[in-house]
Amino acid sequence: MAFSLYERQYLGIHGLLPPAFMTEEQQAYRVMAKLRKQPDDLAKYIQLDALQDRNERLFYRVLCDNVKELLPIVYTPTVGLACQKFGFIYRNPKGLYVTINDNSISKIYQILSNWPTQNIQAIVVTDGERILGLGDLGTYGIGIPVGKLALYVALAGIQPEWCLPVIIDVGTDNQGLLNDPFYTGLRRKRVRGDEYDSLMDNFMRACTK
Repeated sequence: MAFSLYERQYLGIHGLLPPAFMTEEQQAYRVMAKLRKQPDDLAKYIQLDALQDRNERLFYRVLCDNVKELLPIVYTPTVGLACQKFGFIYRNPKGLYVTINDNSISKIYQILSNWPTQNIQAIVVTDGERILGLGDLGTYGIGIPVGKLALYVALAGIQPEWCLPVIIDVGTDNQGLLNDPFYTGLRRKRVRGDEYDSLMDNFMRACTK
């Protein structure tokens, strides 16, 4: 709703938005007003997650203006609960997924090349085995690199397009996840030993290629 009448006409969206014009500041105020009415922290996390999908610029405006209040929502402790519930609250894919089936430099490099921005300056990666003391959460652990990079943007001034959250999926030893109909990762026991080490080595080599 921040588009001017001229911008709406130029972009071909005139009539597709409510006629009122709202500044980014007004929109941020509305986001926080709604957020503070949410019944619990997980509901707040879900609202912010949806906002990041819909309007990343506004998401970071809200986060930067309210860091002290929102830090426990975007990251610990709420992100741990969000990871545990990830399959149920899943909306849109976030981050990059590299699996044990992609265990070669060329395959991993191709996956990295599929990321929509190329000027990556910060990568946060996890294999999901030890998530905030919650144990093995497999690909549900993607919330950790996503949340951590959001803080890098809000607190360190890193540009969002420089950030790449990555989950390396080598399976999970969490039987509850293997039985979870909503689980988003490979349904196999966790790979260890030489094959695991080879994947990690290939990932690092592909990142620096």
